[in-house]
Amino acid sequence: MLTSARIESFRKFWKSFKFAFYCATHPLDGFWDLSHEKRGSYAAANVILILTIMAKLMKLQFTSFVIEPIYWEEVNIFLHIASILFPLVIFVVGNWATTTLFDGKGRLGSVYIATCYSLLPYPLIQFPLIILSNVVTSEEKQFYSVLSVVSLIWVFFWIILAMGQIHEFSVMKNALFTIASLAAMLIIVFLLLLFFSMISQGVAYFISLGREIIFRSL
Repeated sequence: MLTSARIESFRKFWKSFKFAFYCATHPLDGFWDLSHEKRGSYAAANVILILTIMAKLMKLQFTSFVIEPIYWEEVNIFLHIASILFPLVIFVVGNWATTTLFDGKGRLGSVYIATCYSLLPYPLIQFPLIILSNVVTSEEKQFYSVLSVVSLIWVFFWIILAMGQIHEFSVMKNALFTIASLAAMLIIVFLLLLFFSMISQGVAYFISLGREIIFRSL
């Protein structure tokens, strides 16, 4: 049974989710209000992220084999999910870390919400493309590919615009910190690889040490 509190909570969620469509068509005003007027929400951001992941996976499953041949024996679903989640997480952390050092106004939560809202064009374009792929011919594949690339370009530029608005950066400063955020992502990846390399070497050392002890005790 729905209580008044749950109904009100759903209304707030639906209002913040609909606002993502406004951001997709009016990025400057939309992303400004998203951060400064608190019109976004974690719930809506998470739903958009889930829709993006679903679009990625459904594209693998339902896109016509003529347009995009997929061999499921070679597909690792977890890697495809990670291909969205991992860059998003390190971008959010990298952008927040670099902009905080130079008076960026956006909080970590605001960066996350704005980044997820910027992803909306991807499922908006990809879901219809999945259907379209099953009716177009191989000669019309180029049209499909162009629209698919447009969805990625749209997301990329909307993320840049979103960061400029929530951090209150000028165009040049936003461009500079976009590059800085990408550099921070590379540093984070390098540190993670270094950390896991050290962990794996440490584990391998103790395993070999344990085997040596067992061997000598026999």
